[in-house]
Amino acid sequence: MVRLSRAETQERNRAKVLTAAEREFAEHGFRDAKIDRIAERAELTRGAVYSNFPGKRALYFAVLARLAEEAPTPASAQRGETARDALGALARAWVSHLPFGVDLMPEVLADDRVRLPFTQLMKLNALLLSLALEELRPPERAPGAPPARLVRLAGTVLTTLHGASALAAAAPGFGEPFDTIGACEQLAALDLNDFWPPPAVVPPARPADDPWSPPPAIDRVRGEEVPLPDDGVVAVLGLHRLDAAEEAVRTGAAVTLVLVTGEPAELAPLARLMLAELCGCLRQAFPERAWPRLRVVCDESGTVAAAAGLPAVSDGTEAAVRVEGGRIVARADGRGACHAVAARTSSKTTAG
Repeated sequence: MVRLSRAETQERNRAKVLTAAEREFAEHGFRDAKIDRIAERAELTRGAVYSNFPGKRALYFAVLARLAEEAPTPASAQRGETARDALGALARAWVSHLPFGVDLMPEVLADDRVRLPFTQLMKLNALLLSLALEELRPPERAPGAPPARLVRLAGTVLTTLHGASALAAAAPGFGEPFDTIGACEQLAALDLNDFWPPPAVVPPARPADDPWSPPPAIDRVRGEEVPLPDDGVVAVLGLHRLDAAEEAVRTGAAVTLVLVTGEPAELAPLARLMLAELCGCLRQAFPERAWPRLRVVCDESGTVAAAAGLPAVSDGTEAAVRVEGGRIVARADGRGACHAVAARTSSKTTAG
């Protein structure tokens, strides 16, 4: 009989707990689910459950994240080639899973430690949806104006979809899903005169010459494992600072966004859940050419951040490095760090 290592045993037990918890939540809902019953279903002790998850809410987030990440793409999914058609397809994919996760919002509202990361994750999702929309409906930029964008439009779409989810849970039978789909299609033509103002204060990017050897990671936008690139900007952001991602993206640089948190057991599954919900629908609804080129990595263990030279991270982390030819050539930290590094002229360009 093969003896499992400690890490293998822990991973197996974690999987058993998640499977047992999924059944418990499905049968009893979040409020009435019991850790003791989950332990019994998993054939483990109560202590074994808590050794993998700090509490019932963390376990709930992890179950929802796994379900969202493993949801198959329907074979009949039809992507829209226009912004209108893509938003209609996005809404159809969204309303198809409305009833699940009905206890999520009360848990978000109950604790400020969850509410702020949730808000920032919503802003990141709005940015991702905006980048996809901008490929299909490029916004017009007035002469001399800041870069035009569709983030506010994307936010309005997400408000509509999340509102439909909340009402489906609170008032079953109220509202017609086809009306939600039609409303999102109509929003495609909405003009909110949206512009992105560059940050007012930007720290200087410091020259560097450090190795860059990160492990492979899962790009949450595409839902697949990828090697991290040897060229581009790597922005490491805590879950309280995700709105800084746009400061790197709008420079036109190739950006990998690395999400970190000081509470990985609870907040990392929340981040994975929210990204999987949106990006799964986005991949069904938008043609691949419109998928955001921004890579998003959830760095629960902190290994990617460590490869970027950050041995310690928190929800307030904001740092960035520029990678060229497999080495880190510039870095910055603090507010404005993403823009400072992304806007820095490439040494290759300078040399040319």
